[in-house]
Amino acid sequence: MRIFEINTSQVSEHAALAPLALPGSCSASSYLWISLTRDEFRASLPEVQQILQTLCQTQLVDLHVADLLNDQLPSHSDYTSQYDVLVFRRLASGGNGQPAPATPPAATPAAPAPRPRGGPPVLRRIDTRPVGFAVFDRVLLSVHPEDGAVRDVFAARLLAAAAPGDRGTPALDVRAVTNRVPTSPADLMLRVINQIVDGYLDLRRELTKQLDHWQAELIDPRSRFTNWGALMESRQSLHHLDEICEDQRAAMQDWLDNLETLPPPKDAAEGRERELVMIRSRDVLEHIERVVHHVRRLEQNAETAVQMHFSVQGHRANDIMRVLTVLTAVFLPLNLIAGIFGMNFEFIPLVHKADGFWIAMGSMLAIAVLLVLIFWRKRYLARTR
Repeated sequence: MRIFEINTSQVSEHAALAPLALPGSCSASSYLWISLTRDEFRASLPEVQQILQTLCQTQLVDLHVADLLNDQLPSHSDYTSQYDVLVFRRLASGGNGQPAPATPPAATPAAPAPRPRGGPPVLRRIDTRPVGFAVFDRVLLSVHPEDGAVRDVFAARLLAAAAPGDRGTPALDVRAVTNRVPTSPADLMLRVINQIVDGYLDLRRELTKQLDHWQAELIDPRSRFTNWGALMESRQSLHHLDEICEDQRAAMQDWLDNLETLPPPKDAAEGRERELVMIRSRDVLEHIERVVHHVRRLEQNAETAVQMHFSVQGHRANDIMRVLTVLTAVFLPLNLIAGIFGMNFEFIPLVHKADGFWIAMGSMLAIAVLLVLIFWRKRYLARTR
């Protein structure tokens, strides 16, 4: 559990939820970021609801609480008249792509353990866990998986925006801090989501390197590619990643559509803040579209490599059959001559001559050489490059 109080010039971290539920405990010019794991959110739900009631005069509805606690929910967006809910799937951390298992409560049945992914290590990392966000006017509530890796990384950035050695005092250069400190809960949520999307972008180089290696093996006519199981699993993983990114894009598009339906801003400051949120939302959406475009290009490259592999194998088989056909054509007249002289007749030309054998052998050799030269001239014996 990590709780931050944020305004335009400072970031301070609180140790417990209970004091924040009291009226006046949070400054009117600041907002809270309450970051919990699912187990912590389940255990601290009454305190969280009390803080929301005190600061925002509203509480989370039961369906949204269930969404934030659901570990299998796809990326999606929802809203009410007083707050928005956004669920966004991030890459799971851990050595095998799986987070550390958490002990489920007695009231919730344990979900079956996911089957470990096969294939290369980079493809085993394509496993995701949902991060839930509830965006209020003065509170951002985020519910993370048990490892909380994204939260801790972004929390370190927030605390680095404060003055060194004192997290509660403003930094020396306030203008530099305001460029780094989120100005609103929505801005903070979009920055966390942008960090999540950057994790998907970091996979591009490793995925491209792995698939390029397989593509080179598939196209090489001298190789004997046998790693079909890993290749099929990689295609399934890419398809799964494509579906995840499509859900993310749909969720962000719903979020943008909801922003566009809000009432006009009351003043210039609110309009400027909303404009910045719209710009950052479009930037996150553009990052997601880049991931989707790259994943689809990798899928097309993998499919093209497989097709080119079978095309190369087909050309190789054609070359072999062409050589065998030419050899058969060369030996056909020789077999004909041998068959004629092998007939059981008493009078056959050259049979009773002393040099008849050498005449027949010379004729057969001349015919064979002539046919080879003709086939070579027509490039029937040339190897396809």
